[in-house]
Amino acid sequence: MTSQDFIIIAIDGGAASGKSTTARALSEKYKLLHVDTGSHYRALTQALLNAGLESASESQVQNYLSKLNLDVDIEKRTAHIVLNDKRLNYSELRSPKINETVSYFAAMPSVRSYLLNYQRNQAHIAKEHNFSGLIMEGRDIGSVIFPSATLRLFFYADEATRASRRQKDGEQDAIAQRDKLDSQRKAAPLTCPEGAIQVDTSSKSIDEVIQAMSILIEDALKNAVHP
Repeated sequence: MTSQDFIIIAIDGGAASGKSTTARALSEKYKLLHVDTGSHYRALTQALLNAGLESASESQVQNYLSKLNLDVDIEKRTAHIVLNDKRLNYSELRSPKINETVSYFAAMPSVRSYLLNYQRNQAHIAKEHNFSGLIMEGRDIGSVIFPSATLRLFFYADEATRASRRQKDGEQDAIAQRDKLDSQRKAAPLTCPEGAIQVDTSSKSIDEVIQAMSILIEDALKNAVHP
């Protein structure tokens, strides 16, 4: 990779498909800013729960969001969302309550619209901080946020494998239910973007996935069209 290259890698997929672990490793290898958009929805979910809006209507949620201030905190190679000067830690973002509730709020068009420009702006933040590119993971990155990304990937794995991964992480997460809700929502549903490369991580070690993705990145760089 030359100093003039700036790449955007979009990784979509369901829960526990290996997106985060792979994205973090690739961010280190290629000096990319790593952004986990799932944490954005989780942070908003916690804020909405704290405000007593668990069963709020779309208009109530939209009104609350209009009062929030978004910022970013970069730690090493990862960009963390900051809401009203507060950044939640990993355990707060991965609580059983958030796992249970996040898909409900993530399905709201007002929530997704609220985060759209913030997420797209992460590319400018990466450039400003002299990263070689951006690697962003989520459920609508290659389809909505960066449809012209240098490389668009869609990770998947069988349900038993994903459930086992969550257990090893010590998390309670209704994976199948969340994926169903995310796939059926009207606003930016979880789906494999047309033209994206599908990656089955079920029987692969993380090192094997990283090696395979590195080959794809090197190939994409040869004929990259940068957003």
